[in-house]
Amino acid sequence: MWAVAAVAMSMLVACGPDGDGGRAGTGDPLLVRTSSGEVRGHADGEARRFAGIPYAAAPTGERRWAAPQPAAPWPGVRDAVRPGPPCPQGDGTGKPLAGTSEDCLNLEVTAPRSEGAKPVMVWLHGGGNDTGHGSEYDPARMAAIGDVIVVTVDYRLGALGFLGYPGLPGSGSFGLLDQQAALRWVRDNAAAFGGDPDNVTVFGQSAGAVDACAQLTSPGARGLFHKVILQSGSCHTLIPSAGAGGRILTSADTFWAPLDARERQGESLAAELHCADLACLRRIPPEDLVRATSRAGIAVGTPTLPVAPDRADAAPVPVLSGTTRDESRLTTMYAEFTTGPLTRERYEQVLTQAFGTAADEVRSRYPLRDYDDQPRLAFSAIDTDRVFACPQLATGRRLAAGSAVYAYEFADRTAPTMSPFLTDMPAGAAHGSELAYLFGARSGGPWGPGFAPQPLSAEQRDLSDAMIRAWTGFARTGRPAETWPAFTPDRPRAHTFALGAADSTDVATAHHCDLWDGLARR
Repeated sequence: MWAVAAVAMSMLVACGPDGDGGRAGTGDPLLVRTSSGEVRGHADGEARRFAGIPYAAAPTGERRWAAPQPAAPWPGVRDAVRPGPPCPQGDGTGKPLAGTSEDCLNLEVTAPRSEGAKPVMVWLHGGGNDTGHGSEYDPARMAAIGDVIVVTVDYRLGALGFLGYPGLPGSGSFGLLDQQAALRWVRDNAAAFGGDPDNVTVFGQSAGAVDACAQLTSPGARGLFHKVILQSGSCHTLIPSAGAGGRILTSADTFWAPLDARERQGESLAAELHCADLACLRRIPPEDLVRATSRAGIAVGTPTLPVAPDRADAAPVPVLSGTTRDESRLTTMYAEFTTGPLTRERYEQVLTQAFGTAADEVRSRYPLRDYDDQPRLAFSAIDTDRVFACPQLATGRRLAAGSAVYAYEFADRTAPTMSPFLTDMPAGAAHGSELAYLFGARSGGPWGPGFAPQPLSAEQRDLSDAMIRAWTGFARTGRPAETWPAFTPDRPRAHTFALGAADSTDVATAHHCDLWDGLARR
């Protein structure tokens, strides 16, 4: 019923009863008619902004841990100048983040002022599917330089987004279902903002890219987008190393978990909160769920993901995929900060603990002399390669069997960081460092509370422009630039984004992927 109504409404929105493309018959570019009602945005420099637009009903009460339902229509004109609240999440210190709400299924549309149907880019934020907020990212420069519409999305996180529980429809995948609801909203409403609903690109970073890879294989997402960009996350990405209990712990797990395992974790959460059923869990305050646990793994063997995305057939759409040169310097920094310096003795212990009889083989590929005799730099290189770079390459190879794939590596080691580095470890081109080149910074954005990256230099600004042109060019045509060759499994070269002349990187060689592929097969 909802789908039929949405299609009918999308026809009205696209044409508008006055032939105005949804601008409510006034010709006012800041007044737009959506499928749920009219919204009034505001002008900001070269962009039009429409914030805090509900794409689904609040997932509260009986709708907590249920598939998203349509947003209720509103009377009159809705003020769309302020972002909606973040979904419930922690603040990084073990406490719930202030100012969140379960009524968080909102999105923000940033559109250029120029006329004509434009490609639409839908952003899925990172944060481990535990934290993050779409409106932390300012896409105004991307919209203006690339002449595209950018939609940033909030979706349920942590236990609220990915709880598994026996007999619960949608178990372990509510966050993914939210993203699909947002994509349906884009399909039905893009034309009202000047967008082309037949040219939609999903792009995400970190867990947002993992989710985007999931959507490539989810039956419910088929036909809702036409291209995908995977930044520092893929169908094969592993869980990064972390510090816990005074130790640095490594994992060989992906983001995918069997449904029965997720359901057992859900039962464990219920017991932790002294609940015997879902009705009880639905009465628990959201801040208590955040405080109790995140447990944001994604269930497979479900209608949303029948097969794990690293093994499933993917939609045959063009893909742009890549990582940063020094991904794991960020996670290694956090591990050191929480467990103490990674001395040579601790480094040897971590290698033995993580790789067992293969530790000598790993050690020989990453000799400390190549890393200024700093164990933390050697370990971060190991984790960069095994967690991010080589899994990203594996996904690219798999997708290239049925799609055009283009690869990149971000390698500006002078880039501003996405998070304050809490030790004196050199940041390099750490995880998330490319974000400052694609998005403007907002106070309290993905760079941490009260922290924003340093302004880009003139040379970095030029690199930023080049990256934005590549991302938006890909969104427009399915190719980042005419000069970029397609990625091929037997020649896995990546376009390098760094200061100076353009270059390319042999990803497999630079990141020792023969080693990690061999260890994975043992």
